Amino acid sequence: CRGAGFVAGVKRLEVKIPAGVTTGSRVKVSGKGQPSFGGGPAGDLYLNIKVLPHQTFERRGDNLHVTVNVPLTTAMLGGTVQVPTLKGKLELKIPAETQNGRVFKLGGQGMPRLNKEGRGDLLAKVNVTLPEKLTEKEKELFRQLQELRKA
Repeated sequence: CRGAGFVAGVKRLEVKIPAGVTTGSRVKVSGKGQPSFGGGPAGDLYLNIKVLPHQTFERRGDNLHVTVNVPLTTAMLGGTVQVPTLKGKLELKIPAETQNGRVFKLGGQGMPRLNKEGRGDLLAKVNVTLPEKLTEKEKELFRQLQELRKA
């Protein structure tokens, strides 16, 4: 110990991180810090939290944001799409004539609120996807639509 009263070493701890923590949160682990000088009890260990980005969701406070691809036909005529959530997938009803970029709020599907009840919201942004590799019939139907829209 070279007169310090303790020996440095590595110890593995399993710590429960509360749901809803954000980057910059501190988690206190009582009695797991350095021992006091002169043989006193160990102090507290403080963990500084850094939340890594998620591949599907963007977190803003307690709310989550996600982009949902919606086929052009569903955006124009209405229908349903699957929206990923933290607990699985939900079906979202898309009204007819939904514009690209429209945001739908799914209440209570976001992050748990730290030290509070409830959850944030999930905000699903529509990304209208255009069809590719059109058949000749599909191209003709789009030409007809183009002519109708000119009138």
